[in-house]
Amino acid sequence: MRSVFCQLILLLLLVSGAVAAPISGNEPLKVKSDNLTADNEKKTATFEGKVVAHQGELTLYTDRLVVSSAGDGNELSKVEAFGNVRILQGIRQATGGHAVYDPKRGVILLDGNPRVVVGDDVVTGKVITYFINEQRSIVTGGPKERVEAVIHPGGKNVGAKP
Repeated sequence: MRSVFCQLILLLLLVSGAVAAPISGNEPLKVKSDNLTADNEKKTATFEGKVVAHQGELTLYTDRLVVSSAGDGNELSKVEAFGNVRILQGIRQATGGHAVYDPKRGVILLDGNPRVVVGDDVVTGKVITYFINEQRSIVTGGPKERVEAVIHPGGKNVGAKP
């Protein structure tokens, strides 16, 4: 029983890495889309249509991406992805219908049938929340969606670093 619990903890740590830091580091963020609408008053940039955002080893695919900034220095305040969200980083993949990155709080939220896959291991629930600075995640279920984890003990993914 303890071994299964340890495997689950390791999987959750791996899951955390799969949704971690979509907009971080000093590497340039490259975004491609069919359309871009910039609103200086609202301080938003909306990318629509086959959006692909790439930074370092991380790639985000979605239907629409809204990047918001705030303050005089135009600091990034929120990044929100709508529709067919897919985040890839190495062998890790996170999918869902909607994702929100709050850089000030250091929180990434993935909902809309969120699913995180690391190799053969899978975690699903109603909402997957990752706290970047604390390197912890919470997977919550709902009335119709219970949390489910499929773990392959001793698999090649156990203990891998994100």
